[in-house]
Amino acid sequence: MNVTDAVLSRRSIRAFQPDRPVSLETLRRVLDKARWAPSGCNFQPWEATVLTGAPLQALQDKLLGEVPQDPKEYSWSDPEVIPECRERLQAVGAQMYSTMNIDRDDKASRTAFMQRNVMSFDAPAVLMCYFDRRMGPPQWSDVGMWLQTIMLLLREEGLDSCPQEYMAFYARTIKDFIGVSDETHIFFCGLAIGYRATDNPVNNFQRERQPVEGNVRFMGFEAVTAG
Repeated sequence: MNVTDAVLSRRSIRAFQPDRPVSLETLRRVLDKARWAPSGCNFQPWEATVLTGAPLQALQDKLLGEVPQDPKEYSWSDPEVIPECRERLQAVGAQMYSTMNIDRDDKASRTAFMQRNVMSFDAPAVLMCYFDRRMGPPQWSDVGMWLQTIMLLLREEGLDSCPQEYMAFYARTIKDFIGVSDETHIFFCGLAIGYRATDNPVNNFQRERQPVEGNVRFMGFEAVTAG
């Protein structure tokens, strides 16, 4: 698989094949390559714990009995105040729930589906990502590039993923379970890993992205082209 195929075939998978495990050898191979992701000042701020089998099930059973923590670990929804961001959020939500035949007013079904995040949509492995609280915005960016590198390498292996900021609702419980200090570390997200359920509608709805011109400007190329 080339990079283009990996980028275009990657999507957030919300229905996995629960009985198809992911081997430790494969995950080690992916993570060994991903450590070469860009890292400002070579800080390499990313840290993670990968769970599968009995430990993952035990954590999920624990989370099912929890309520979201207060205060939040961090806020990811602030951009909703920007009209175009709110519209993009609403558009992808409408596409996803429509595919599952869940009406806009069916709040119970929408809530039930959102809570499926706790089970990581039946993924057989989940990477829990966290890092030192002293890391600033540039290092958050580095962690994002590391995670994107992992997701593309997973596609090369025929695997799929779903980054789950939702898991930050239970950050302290997760850190306590995996033995990470809440005082020293902030939890960023889970990354569900497995094989997609190809026939499930939630993995096949049409997504939209802004055209390049909607977010990017080009300057100075007119002179280059003319020359």
